[in-house]
Amino acid sequence: MTITPLAQRDAQTTAYRVAAMLIGIGTLHFLAPKPFDDIVPAELPGSSRFYTYASGVVEIGTGALLVPRSTRRSAALAAVALFVGVFPANVNMCRLWWGKPWPMRIVALARLPLQIPMITTALKIRRNS
Repeated sequence: MTITPLAQRDAQTTAYRVAAMLIGIGTLHFLAPKPFDDIVPAELPGSSRFYTYASGVVEIGTGALLVPRSTRRSAALAAVALFVGVFPANVNMCRLWWGKPWPMRIVALARLPLQIPMITTALKIRRNS
């Protein structure tokens, strides 16, 4: 399959945007870990802070690897795995926030379907890089 230069340029621009998002969110895991700790499912063994920091490292690393063209395809696949992997925390957030005011419930619920375009975007980056 031949990838057009326009598709490659679009994939690069999209990769940079996703990289910035991942690096930004990953950094927040270290600067303000408490909100991330709070949504880690209690059923997981170990401390929630471990999962907060580990996911922050993975997000920063994946974001950084999306930037160079030489690692972009692999990093895009890692991003897919990451977006699938954090889904249980998003489901847990819905469970935990169900008794909160409606605006908070809407935010929690909106996060669930947003995983789909994030996954498809990462797959598009992989396909066109």
